[in-house]
Amino acid sequence: MCGIVGYIGDRDISSVLIVGLERLSYRGYDSAGIATLSESELSCWKKTGKIHELSRFIDKLSIKGQLGIGHTRWATHGPTTEINAHPHVCGNGKKIAIVHNGIIENYASIKSDLQKKGYIFRSQTDSEVIGHLIAYYYKTEDSLLSAIKQCISKLQGTYSVAVISELDPNKIICFRKGSPLIIGLGSNENFVSSDINSIINHTKDVVYLEDSQIAIIEKSTVDILNESGKSVDFKVNHVEWDPNTSEKSGYDHFMLKEIYEQPHVIRKILSKYVSNNTIQFNHIDNSKIGLDSVRRFIIQACGTSWHSGLIGKYYIEKYARILTEVDISSEFRYRQMISHGNDLVLAISQSGETADTLACLREAKSKFFKVLSFVNVKNSSIDRESDGVIYSYSGQEIGVASTKNYLSQLLCMFLFSIYLGQTRGILSDKEYSDMITSVNRLPEYLEKILQNADKIKTISDKYYLSREFLFIGRGYNYPSALEGALKLKEISYIHATGYAAGELKHGPIALIDSKLPVVCVCPQTETYDKMISNIHEVISRKGKTIIIATEGDTRVKEFSDDIIYVPKAPDYLTPMLVSIPMQLLAYYIAINLDCDVDQPRNLAKSVTVE
Repeated sequence: MCGIVGYIGDRDISSVLIVGLERLSYRGYDSAGIATLSESELSCWKKTGKIHELSRFIDKLSIKGQLGIGHTRWATHGPTTEINAHPHVCGNGKKIAIVHNGIIENYASIKSDLQKKGYIFRSQTDSEVIGHLIAYYYKTEDSLLSAIKQCISKLQGTYSVAVISELDPNKIICFRKGSPLIIGLGSNENFVSSDINSIINHTKDVVYLEDSQIAIIEKSTVDILNESGKSVDFKVNHVEWDPNTSEKSGYDHFMLKEIYEQPHVIRKILSKYVSNNTIQFNHIDNSKIGLDSVRRFIIQACGTSWHSGLIGKYYIEKYARILTEVDISSEFRYRQMISHGNDLVLAISQSGETADTLACLREAKSKFFKVLSFVNVKNSSIDRESDGVIYSYSGQEIGVASTKNYLSQLLCMFLFSIYLGQTRGILSDKEYSDMITSVNRLPEYLEKILQNADKIKTISDKYYLSREFLFIGRGYNYPSALEGALKLKEISYIHATGYAAGELKHGPIALIDSKLPVVCVCPQTETYDKMISNIHEVISRKGKTIIIATEGDTRVKEFSDDIIYVPKAPDYLTPMLVSIPMQLLAYYIAINLDCDVDQPRNLAKSVTVE
């Protein structure tokens, strides 16, 4: 969602802030701005649109300053305008500037109270109340910090906030609840950011601010206060980061690069978790989560991660024989959580900061459920708050539409499932060994699919002007159809629906005509014959069929309009194989439509508000 960056030190302030914002742009945004302090004078510049518009404007100015804050906004309250962009500057006389990520749930009542006291609001955002509230309390408090503490006591919702002010011109004060914020430590300089990507070129030593903490950041010192206002010790984390992940490396888009990185990512995961034909999760403390005695898994996730969770359910129930439920995180919290004893919540999130998933984790832990999480970003909130973690090791994913991390999640889910199946005696030694042998060939299969990308591009050229698509699948590949539809709608803005193929006659069949392309996920699995029947239902109504099939399948060739082959492999690998053709199909259709595939409209990479 929104991105925050801040800096105090001797570098060129505008350059640090603008580059930092550019490195946060993958999170999604519609406007951007910066505020700086120079010789106790606060200045602010904001623009809608891309960051280069702000950069071009600022380049004409001679901006000096010893500290500053910047922000990329993703609109939640109020339209995309310069007035609604951050930073918000408040206060009569000595000015205060704030940047905010999150949602202030009680902003309307705070705003009403402040308006009655004579405060004038310029924007339509919930965030502006923070600045005015600090200014209000400063009238009766002895310091900016005291005013901020009073402000925090009135806020309800989620937030990460950075504040600079002419009232105290030598520091940045930050605080958070629910939304992530990190502090980067340098030599006679310090940084603040929503994530490591914006400051990694300057420092790899970071502090993860915890919920309800306040950070007072000066040029050479950082002080962190707990909820009671007392200074606390903090852990400095040294982050290992490959800067090449932030570069396109010759590809036209990050999304395309990340699609092609998938064989490498799969090899990396296998090297982490498979040794001597044995799956090992040695980093998990079994005494904490009680894997041996689990009787029910409750998977909760959002978006693409939810789709990987749906496939994970098939894996776990088939190979470990453990009852598994899957919920969308935003709905999970409204269920009456009933524990049968020996339950384990599985939380899935690429960023480890997904607001709804994090809220579910906390809700579950408050009711004494244990939580095992599948995350990509180490030291993220979900990582730190879980009882155990399985890392997906996909590396940084810049493209908003998840590609390589989806595949990573599927592989981790599969490895986890057969690990449980083997340790519980469900799988024989031979079955277990054969599965590991098969999955070790996965990178080779993926490379073969990528070699046929030109064929998929040709198919996209044929269908990119279609107004809508239908994706259908069965069994493992019903969630694959959901994911294929999501990818297409995310980046091409074409309406696409994923459906269980067996449900065609219960509604979607009414949509099928000669103008509707139907992507049929039909590898040779146990549901193959029934899928063939569903495809004939589509053909009978003159629908256009794009069939994803197993190499060597001549049967579907007779009646498909277009066909994309994937290598012949066991059923359980097919969700991983069919994902790449659908990712490439979505990518090339979006390119034909001249869409911004890396930063699609209205979407954010890390959804940090509920």
